[in-house]
Amino acid sequence: RGISSDERPKRPLTAYFRFLKENHSAFRQKNPEMSNMELVKKIAGAWKELPASQKQASLYLCFVYEEATKIDLQRYGEQLAAYKAQLTPAQAAALKEEKRKRLAKRRSFRAKRELTVLGKPKRPRSGFNIFVSENFQESEGVSPAAKLKKLFDTWQKLSSSQKQPYLQLAEDDKVRYKNEMKSWEAKMVELGREDLTRARKQRSKKKTAETKKGEKKGGTTAKASSHKNKAKLKLKKSEE
Repeated sequence: RGISSDERPKRPLTAYFRFLKENHSAFRQKNPEMSNMELVKKIAGAWKELPASQKQASLYLCFVYEEATKIDLQRYGEQLAAYKAQLTPAQAAALKEEKRKRLAKRRSFRAKRELTVLGKPKRPRSGFNIFVSENFQESEGVSPAAKLKKLFDTWQKLSSSQKQPYLQLAEDDKVRYKNEMKSWEAKMVELGREDLTRARKQRSKKKTAETKKGEKKGGTTAKASSHKNKAKLKLKKSEE
């Protein structure tokens, strides 16, 4: 039977998140006009004030949350050990691969979010992308997917002269992207983030490719040497 990662014991909440969960409703009732983000900030402020408070009740409350977390962590460790003990090698390998993909997806999301915060220019649009953005609202179709399919079919039927305005806009967008990227990468170098520039990434890819090529060549050479040694040994035995 396959075992899903959903069956894995859940890591317990930290003391802060336990405090947040248990006090969210009370803070919401007192501050109904606040957005969720503002409310979380207010609760976080209240949590930070707990250890600094000299009131015995506040100190005790902080202690209670910390101790509850310690107990939950101990229980979590025991449950996790029992969970791992029941896994077959194949299940353990499958869950490990699932975790690797999940972490890779998370890293990719964080990297994209960082680039957005740093103001990385948007990639140039194709002629078809521009055509879609201009005609999507008026397109026929009950769903976004249906509308997109209809627009794709329409685009395919357009003549070269009808596509030309969109293709020209796409070329203009390429120029925009090139100029904006040049300025952005110069700014990244100034900020000490050369790792985000295309030149740095290309050097890194080239180095990785050369390393893999060297490893492959080394493995082939070692294999050939092994075959050669075996042949010599066979020849020596036949002579004896």
